[in-house]
Amino acid sequence: MKTATIVYALALVFGVIQAAPYPPSHLLARSAPNVPTSDDAKSKLNKLIVSTPLPGAGYDRKLFPHWKMQHGECNTREEILKRDGTDVVVDAKCSSTSGTWVCPYSGKPYYQASDIDIDHMVPLKNAWISGAANWTTERRGEFANDLTNPQLWATKDTVNQAKSDSSPDKWKPPLETFYCIYASAWVEVKSVWGLTITEAEKAALQQMLNTCPGKSGNIFCK
Repeated sequence: MKTATIVYALALVFGVIQAAPYPPSHLLARSAPNVPTSDDAKSKLNKLIVSTPLPGAGYDRKLFPHWKMQHGECNTREEILKRDGTDVVVDAKCSSTSGTWVCPYSGKPYYQASDIDIDHMVPLKNAWISGAANWTTERRGEFANDLTNPQLWATKDTVNQAKSDSSPDKWKPPLETFYCIYASAWVEVKSVWGLTITEAEKAALQQMLNTCPGKSGNIFCK
């Protein structure tokens, strides 16, 4: 799914809730790449392996080397800030000095890069207990810096912290109209990386995907 299509779709989503203090359409949230259609997400969800989580013992964020340098002075975090922000200005070290970021999980705009966290759609600890504990450190680093799939999102720091390591059965975005994209992205990441899910996680994802509009697929697809 292309970013421009999702930006248009988000404009429709946020337009449904005019009473809330949401920003104008040109400041709407950008999107991570390759979010599947709801039909594809539902199909992929049914193919994921349901399993008891692995023990969390031994988990450490350092086992998922993240924010590696992508090119020049720009690391993964700065690449996402540039991708997801509007009118982003960076200095010689690629640090964002100004711009506007709309948290896709809440729909609210923020104007300081220091207010923004880069959320791993599938949290690192959840990945660990879903199969990544058996990966090499190199593979875990690739997962933590995945710019190809819908794994990394620029979000408000407090919203990201509220989510923490939670799966969808324990935490959902405050903005219910984002459930469809959120669940679709979660399923895609788990599918691409071969991670397992729990029964409760699958049930929550199914409920969230059922909120997707449209007779088939959803408005977030081309």
